[in-house]
Amino acid sequence: MQRIRLRYTKRGRLRFTSHRDFQRAFERALRRAEVPMAYSAGFTPHPKVSYANAAPTGTGSEAEYLEIQLAEHRDPEKLRELLNESLPDGLDVIDSVQAHTSGLADRLQASVWEIRLDGVEAETAQRAVEAFLAADEVLVERRTKNGMRSFDARSAVARLETSGREGDRPDGKACAILRLVVRHVTPAVRPDDVLSGLRATADLAPPVPAAVTRLAQGLLDEETGAVTDPLAPDRDAATAAPPTAAGLSAAKAPSGASRQPGKVLRRTAVVASPISQGATPVRQTH
Repeated sequence: MQRIRLRYTKRGRLRFTSHRDFQRAFERALRRAEVPMAYSAGFTPHPKVSYANAAPTGTGSEAEYLEIQLAEHRDPEKLRELLNESLPDGLDVIDSVQAHTSGLADRLQASVWEIRLDGVEAETAQRAVEAFLAADEVLVERRTKNGMRSFDARSAVARLETSGREGDRPDGKACAILRLVVRHVTPAVRPDDVLSGLRATADLAPPVPAAVTRLAQGLLDEETGAVTDPLAPDRDAATAAPPTAAGLSAAKAPSGASRQPGKVLRRTAVVASPISQGATPVRQTH
């Protein structure tokens, strides 16, 4: 069985698709591309696909991840091309590697988000960022399936800054851009929670909804705030030097290794005695 890890995008209007919508589109693409999927056991078998930390509905993403298990071996790059031919524009597989390590979900420790604030001057956004970062705690509320919940949005933020450039609006109006690095904690802190925190600490209220895009997710360097590629360990393992012939020979179990030490397998057979009929059979041991 082969495991393949994929990085895919949600662009344009496809950012408004729910995770359930993506699941249906992706499993349909698997069937169209005739991918030899491994299936679960039971009365309702389903393809073995593991989705990791999907972005909220309404946000774009350049770094979504999933893992599939195949019943037959396939080239990861050819598989990527086949899937892209069957997926709608905007849902694009941009990276594909064979899994050589475990714990992909454990390596998704943080996300890098870009937040575009149309109608907000860069100086106004900078003052709001400074007020947010200066606070020890920023309590926000969000409605969940269990009702309204209050939690701290500040503690999950590893880095927040303005990009230093204006947004590329064709009409020339103000557009501030924020760069946010947020840890994956429980409860999850999303970009809209940080925007609620900016409104609470600095009264920052964009006139139109913010455009949010995830740029990356992976391991977090706490000192620099950098987020590294979670598929890099699989690439490194794939390019590692293969074992030598001597190593392979040493790894092979010697003949009869399955026997327990100090014991000899004995076979007992019953043979007919050359003595007269009716004599007691003689047992021979080999």
